[in-house]
Amino acid sequence: MTGKQSAVLPLSEKQRFEFNKLKKRLRRQVGEAIADYGMIEEGDKLMVCLSGGKDSFTMLDILLSLKLNAPVSFDIVAVNLDQKQPGFPEHVLPQYLAECGVDFHIIEQDTYSVVKRVVPEGQTTCGLCSRLRRGALYRYASDNGITKIALGHHRDDILETFFLNLFHGGTLKAMPPKLLSDDSKHIVIRPLAYCKERDIAEYARLRDFPIIPCNLCGSQQNLQRQAMKEMLSEWDKRFPGRRDTIFGALKNVAPSHLADPAVFDFAHLEQLRNSVQRQADNDEGLDILSM
Repeated sequence: MTGKQSAVLPLSEKQRFEFNKLKKRLRRQVGEAIADYGMIEEGDKLMVCLSGGKDSFTMLDILLSLKLNAPVSFDIVAVNLDQKQPGFPEHVLPQYLAECGVDFHIIEQDTYSVVKRVVPEGQTTCGLCSRLRRGALYRYASDNGITKIALGHHRDDILETFFLNLFHGGTLKAMPPKLLSDDSKHIVIRPLAYCKERDIAEYARLRDFPIIPCNLCGSQQNLQRQAMKEMLSEWDKRFPGRRDTIFGALKNVAPSHLADPAVFDFAHLEQLRNSVQRQADNDEGLDILSM
């Protein structure tokens, strides 16, 4: 399965040059993330979760492109969860995926009614919606021999999640590029982990993907995540490259310089010091004997 690539908007020679640079950059970043975290192995059956947004469209497109020359053989199946939102254009994704020649499956589950019934009016729906969606996708993965579940979260999603947890959750964690589910049954990967949202947005625009907005939660602009997005955007305007620096910090963690005794054994530093000193003394004695 190769998958026919979606059409690109008519471009001038200069725009075509810039588009090719953008595609190469995204391909390189996705390839690096896959290699760094061992995301895809020989014989994997990859479930690419397609929401209809710019991120998941881009992820599928780049993975199909990389698959053509990948050093390992793997299969891709695109899976969408039709949550039965009013007005959802249910024909768009099947038509697009069929035209691309991509194996796909549409899961139909009315999570919309559940969310609207359970969540009080005016409160955010994202938490419950996400849990219901994850449950449906995990069930499909279990029933269909899926070895990896690919989600379209990008670098900026990871940074926003980090600060959400820091400011509102009291935890020092983000979205890992590769994750073992709580029940240890599923491996979740995020191939776009190194990709910037603005690059993905431009790529999706030039690819002219048939974007489907989320009518359930897309209009909720006063979310805490939106505040994190605005904070990071403002920082980047004032201090160019700050997002790159923060993301680099997430890959360069020093547990001994934080404060979690469950992660680093602070209580036994004295024993470690004494052990290191004894080893140093022994090495010094051996050096003297060898003279």
